Order: sequence, then C-alpha cells, then structure tokens
Amino acid sequence: MISTSLQPLPGFRDLDPDKYALRAYLSRTWRSVAERYGFVEWEGPTLEPTELYLKKSGGELPTQLFRFSDQGGRDVSLRPELTASLGRIVAANYLSYNKPLKWFEIGSCFRYEKPQKGRLREFVQFNADILGEGGAEADAELLALAIDCMRALGLGASDFVVRVSDREAWLSFATRHGLTPEQTPDFLAVVDKLERDRPEVSEQKLAALGISRESVMDFIQNPPNDVSPRYETVLAELQARGLAEYVQLDLSVVRGLAYYTGLVFEIFDKAHSLRAVAGGGRYDDLVSTLTDGSLSMPATGFAMGDAVIAHLIEECPSARVLRDAALAPRSCDVYLALAAAEMRPQMLLLASTLRDAGVRVDLPLSTVKLSRQLRHAERLGATYTAIIGAEFPSIELKRMATRESEKLTLEELICALIPHRAAN
Repeated sequence: MISTSLQPLPGFRDLDPDKYALRAYLSRTWRSVAERYGFVEWEGPTLEPTELYLKKSGGELPTQLFRFSDQGGRDVSLRPELTASLGRIVAANYLSYNKPLKWFEIGSCFRYEKPQKGRLREFVQFNADILGEGGAEADAELLALAIDCMRALGLGASDFVVRVSDREAWLSFATRHGLTPEQTPDFLAVVDKLERDRPEVSEQKLAALGISRESVMDFIQNPPNDVSPRYETVLAELQARGLAEYVQLDLSVVRGLAYYTGLVFEIFDKAHSLRAVAGGGRYDDLVSTLTDGSLSMPATGFAMGDAVIAHLIEECPSARVLRDAALAPRSCDVYLALAAAEMRPQMLLLASTLRDAGVRVDLPLSTVKLSRQLRHAERLGATYTAIIGAEFPSIELKRMATRESEKLTLEELICALIPHRAAN
C-alpha cells in the first residue's frame, strides 16, 4: 500500500509527461486561437488579498477560497479565478493602455469544493476578456473566440451548444414582479440553480420572494420576441461569421457570480453529461466596484477550464482523433545513435550544431548497444535516427516511420535536417 504522504491532496493532480501533454495541447490550442483574434497574453499573481474576491464575486465563491494569513498577518487567498486580478491591474494602470484591451491568460486557479468529474480543486483555466468596449459587437467577438476554441479542438455543432442569456431580461422580470434591488441577487441565485435544485426546493425559495416557479419557467420556455435586443445583435454578428448554428437563447443561464451585468453564456456538451465547459459574460461594473466608483470601464469575458474539456474530448470521436494525433510521442526530431564510442566528441558537436539551428535532438548519455539505442529512439517517437560510427563523417540516416535509410556526408545530413541550410 502506498503511503498517503506520497499521494497528492484531494482535488489536485500529479502530471507526469504523458498527462502533462494534454494540458500543453490545450494551452497551445487556446493560445493559437486567441492570437489569431488579436488577443495578447498577460499573467497575474497566484496569491491576492482576500478582500479583492470578497468585494466583487458574491455567490458561492467566497466559501470556496483557499484562504489563510501569511507570515505578515495579511488575509490572502489563492486565486479562484482571474477576473478580479484583471480588473485590479487595469484599474491601476488605466491610462497606460490603448482601448479596447483584448487580453487572454492561461494559468492555475484554486477552489475548495468537492472534487468530482470535471471539478477539481486546482485546475488550469483559459481566460479571455475585452475591456473598454461596451457594444454587443464585443460580446459577439468574444463568443466567436469561444466557439472557435471549441472547433480548433475538433468539436462541432453536434457536440456542443453555447447557451446565451441576458441578465437585463431577468432584471426587468424582477422589477415587474415587485422585487426590490436587495432581493434581486437572491432571486437570480435561485434561477441559476433551477436545473440543479429539485423543483419543490426552487419553488419554496421563489415563494419566499413572492414569485411562483410556474411564472419563472414560463418566462424561460416562452420568452418574448424582444426579450434581449443585445442578443439579437450578437446573433446577427455570428450569422455573418457563419457561427450562428452554435448558439441558442436560453434564459435559464444566469451565472452565479454577482458581478455579471448583461449578456451571459455557458457552453455545454449536447449530451449534457458534463457540467459547463466554459462560461462568461458582460461585467461592466467590476472596475467601478474595485475603485469605489472612481473609474468605470465596460468589460466582457469568459473562462474555459481544462478538466471538463478533457472529458468532452474523450467522449467525441473527432476531437479524440485530433488530440491523439497531437499527443503522438515525438520528443525529438532526430536521435543520434552512437555505433563507435570513439566518435562521441563528433556526435556531441553535431548535436550542438543541430540544436543551435532549432532541431530537437536526443542522444545516448551512456555507452549502450546500438540495438537498445534504436529501440529507445522508436519509443521517443523520433522522426529520424542518425547512426554515427567508425565511417564518420559518413552517417546513416534512418527514417523511423518507413525504416528507409541512406548514407550521407556530414554536410548532406545537416542540410537534410536543417532545410534552410540547403538554400544557402
């Protein structure tokens, strides 16, 4: 039995190179799509003053903080999400940035909640935000980015749906039903949990606010045609991009964090076997809240975590094929196999030459039989193996996929592995 001291804490993961490869694949994909959209990367601290999260988040988040006092007696928390840090950074350096800002971040977040499928206590999250632009066009740009991240992972319209809602519609509903501004957050929290709570539980919660569950469900299932003008603008923008098939109006989506102010959305798998893959929306009041009203800046953003998307990829054949191709072992472009020990200095000089040119090179670190070196090169997924023996500078270059080989001079080998050298 393995000692518990050798096990990770509940909700945390050990990622050996094979497991880490999936995280790296997701990060590469997210980064590639975000950069195609003109977003630039940023990063914030892992540890923040707890006050930052208590001031703006609301909902369940404050109860999920990894919170403690540091050695200086400060009340601090590991970041549960990045929006608060983003708002703080932008507010502190407002005049230094050209607007609108289109920023993205990929990093670890921490929430103390019950570990389960798709829900961990430490997870990697992709965050994308647009600040300084209040129009629906910014919402559409962000939604298009989220959709294209899913598509880049091999997921299509038959695999996922973006459920879009509008908090403004719910605020109007609350006003019509006589709720005070103080009651509205509690009302939105009930609506947010309609799909998770038993009907009798949500009915009791709504009754305490003087609203029937029947009226809420009717509003969700039969929304007025003009319930959200902003959604109609966003839909037109996505139609122009050829992406409208991925979205649908769904007023059951509210989002739990208190800082959302307008259009919100969540991405779900079509089978609905998982929790939300991603979620976000407009949060126009965050910067104002953080600065006690001294600065106002419209903003919209979303986050996508690695835990849920990994499960969805596993369940979708097309995404799984794309993932497996990306994760196929290939830790080096060429493995330098040494057939004559006295040629080790020449092998090392060749390795340095190739590495300086950007070629990924691996080599034996001790004297082993050539057959073992060739098996190791195959396990590494090397594209080529270059066998360096007593005939050096004549070298045998073997293409591992086809087992074809040819004898090359040192210069010919360098030109073959560094294509631009052949043209110079």
